[in-house]
Amino acid sequence: MKRQDPRLGIVLMVLATLVFSLQDTISRYLSAGYNVMMVVMIRYWFFAAFVLFLAWRSGGGIAGMARTRRPFLQILRGLLLVAEICVTVSAFVWLGLVETHAIFATYPLMILALAGPFLGERLDRRGWLSVMLGLIGVLIILRPGSGMFSFLSLVPLLAALMFAIYSLLTRCVLRHDSTGTSLFWTGIAGAAGMTLAGTWFWQEMTAGDWGWMAALSASGVLGHWLLIRCYDLAEASTVQPFANLQLVFASLFGIVLFGDRLTANIAVGGGLVVFAGLLALGRFRPGRTF
Repeated sequence: MKRQDPRLGIVLMVLATLVFSLQDTISRYLSAGYNVMMVVMIRYWFFAAFVLFLAWRSGGGIAGMARTRRPFLQILRGLLLVAEICVTVSAFVWLGLVETHAIFATYPLMILALAGPFLGERLDRRGWLSVMLGLIGVLIILRPGSGMFSFLSLVPLLAALMFAIYSLLTRCVLRHDSTGTSLFWTGIAGAAGMTLAGTWFWQEMTAGDWGWMAALSASGVLGHWLLIRCYDLAEASTVQPFANLQLVFASLFGIVLFGDRLTANIAVGGGLVVFAGLLALGRFRPGRTF
């Protein structure tokens, strides 16, 4: 039986959200000067190396971890996730970390709304209330018809939809494959897809920015290690509410380092979206994979 330590699990989740927020901050910095496709491609090379190392250390080796009963779905979800990351990083550059994260926080509510068509799950009153509150929060952030609305604000909404579909596909494959196998295909399929697409956008990078690229890649490995240890030590229901701190950390980095503005509509709308997500927590507890 695994040793449970909820307090340490919470600490590790907070650290993981901090690391992922730093990852988003570095992604925004690098993608402002280099093509997003190239930045994500290099990041995925390190991620693929990480999952290959985990597979090598596992009892069944690389061949054992790669064995899947749903190869098409595994490849599809890996490609969908890497495409979502490209969209999200683009939103960081165009809109900033604050607004992007406030809108992206709707993905758990999209999972609730799509669980019926994808998985045949019925949504109860609490679930529908969460979805409606989240929708109101998004409308407050976007302010359609106010003259301040920008179609660029729909980009993180698209990213949230892509991640919600990816999460539902993950639930589908976990009925047949292990978590390790799903993680393996996430890294390998994503790295293969990005290598095919990203090499066309290769740019020379300065020595200093290669250092930031190394930090970006290392943050991905560290963040995933923290998450793995977190879920080893505590139940998801215990630690998942603290994942919302990523919105707080990323917003602080955006305001301090990039001059992002936390407007009243983003603060109110984002808070309502987070509250709706917490209300829905008992229904589904997805975890960000990369």
